[in-house]
Amino acid sequence: MGKIIIVASGKGGTGKTTVTANIGAALAMRGNLVALVDMDMGCRNLDITLGLESSIVYDIFDVIEENCDLDEALIKDTRYENLYFIPAPQGIWEKLSSRFDYCLVDAPAGIDGGFLYAAMGADSAILVTMPEVTALRDGDRAISVLEDMGIEDVKVVINRVRSDMIDKGIMMNMDDCVDMLGVPVLGIVLDDEELMVAALKGTLAVSAENSRAGQAFLNIAARLMGEEVPIMEFDEKESFFDKVKKLFGK
Repeated sequence: MGKIIIVASGKGGTGKTTVTANIGAALAMRGNLVALVDMDMGCRNLDITLGLESSIVYDIFDVIEENCDLDEALIKDTRYENLYFIPAPQGIWEKLSSRFDYCLVDAPAGIDGGFLYAAMGADSAILVTMPEVTALRDGDRAISVLEDMGIEDVKVVINRVRSDMIDKGIMMNMDDCVDMLGVPVLGIVLDDEELMVAALKGTLAVSAENSRAGQAFLNIAARLMGEEVPIMEFDEKESFFDKVKKLFGK
């Protein structure tokens, strides 16, 4: 059976959908069969991030109501051989997990009913946050809700990190982020302009040769597959990396 992973955030604007798309593509590039599921039905944009918005004919509601079968609703990403997308709500997890190695569920931001609905079928969770107080505080609440639901395997991706803003005290340093959340760090993604360039081109950062963000997503995929990959270093104190190693149990 494949893994169902909810990708969550305590608040909007953390880059959760971009993280979902890039991790999914990175896993597919490594030979895994991957399904990306958009559960943010009110503000659906994973299809836009993937450049597949014009390809949507059916969604999971159609599968559940038997207006089509799963193969008709799944949309294959032509750039990545093993990557599929489906705009979907709850109710299809067993079919997807029996067919795909990984199913990444892009959950609605926040911790309201839509988030709870998306998390019901998940085995584990990736929390996407940024190094600023409100995102971390809301992320901490989301972690508590996930743990209360019995999802104990929760890891964090700290996204849109800028070392110059950390130096100026505008963003929190990584030590404080780790202390505030208290869960293992799956990856750190720098605020790479290649992310914006890729979005404008309708591509993903994982396909850009010189993108540090793209490399971070590739590393995250490797860690999800159980490989030991060091956290990418940037202009931060070494004590942070020591703390990350402790969180990973290394």
